[in-house]
Amino acid sequence: MSPRRPRDDRAPSQVDVAQLAGVSTQTVSRVMSGQDNVRPDTARRVLAAVEELGYRVHAAAASLASGRTRVLGVIVVSTDRYSSAALGVGIQQAAAANGYTVSTAAVADHASAEAFLEAFDRLERQGAEGIILGVPVELESPAMRTRTERTPATRSERTSLDEDAPLAVDQRAIARLAVEHLLDLGHETVWHVSGDDYWTETQQRSEAWEQTLRDRGIVPPPLIPADWTPESGYRAGRTIAAIPEATAVFVSSDEMAFGLIRALHEAGRSVPEDVSVVSVDDIALAAYASPALTTVRQPFEAMGRAAALRVIAQIEGHEAVGEMPSTEPQLIVRSSTAPPRSAR
Repeated sequence: MSPRRPRDDRAPSQVDVAQLAGVSTQTVSRVMSGQDNVRPDTARRVLAAVEELGYRVHAAAASLASGRTRVLGVIVVSTDRYSSAALGVGIQQAAAANGYTVSTAAVADHASAEAFLEAFDRLERQGAEGIILGVPVELESPAMRTRTERTPATRSERTSLDEDAPLAVDQRAIARLAVEHLLDLGHETVWHVSGDDYWTETQQRSEAWEQTLRDRGIVPPPLIPADWTPESGYRAGRTIAAIPEATAVFVSSDEMAFGLIRALHEAGRSVPEDVSVVSVDDIALAAYASPALTTVRQPFEAMGRAAALRVIAQIEGHEAVGEMPSTEPQLIVRSSTAPPRSAR
């Protein structure tokens, strides 16, 4: 007798999947929740039955049955920056691998502390068992501390909630790598195009840029402020182009560097022959720019995975649920940097 299929007038159930795959409903449940204690061939049969029947897990029913939602909440700043998207990819990967889904609450750039607290509360109401604070601003306050004591939470970037968390990329190290690379090539000083002052990473990079120059006995030139966009990088590039003695620039993001290089090109200043450029992030386009960007790589996906693994460990009461990836920044040397003309 062939397995019974559901009538056309009702949605397929877990029982229907089990019958079609020739397994128990408990096995179907284990496969659908992402548990790894199922033989691969059995899991493939279950997933094939799921696909054939069009079965979908009813989240509310699953929550009622288990007393758990298996939802991770993520608070992010509403932005089109590459870093936010890549961070989200890492969180999604680690969540899916451990049987969790992700719910995101976005807040406006330059949002108030109250907006972040409201986003946290909203995710709690949606059943988030743990929350990742994927925001680059300081959130240390009694109100936030109260929330993180009742709901497991972690930061995906520099953390003031848990200074020992192995998740933060050292933003000062990023600046040192960039500036020391340019100085070691023979440039007398390094100009700096910063990101938005609202972001903590901007402040840390700018401070480290200045300190690295001072450690070499160099008085820092004026900082050139920008706001992460290619347009602001273009404006900064016009400023640099008008300074004949500027031969090296540390730009705080790849996207701004694209705009800066365009402005230099329009002004007749070549990269790296006239001006060397180091940026930050190592987005996918950095290797294909003209010239290819020398940049400090930030492991955004690794940061997202690490944040998700940490909060899952807090939820489930484990020390760890997987190996924490490295979050060390890495200088990637390409074609946008060279010794100054005077040193060639």
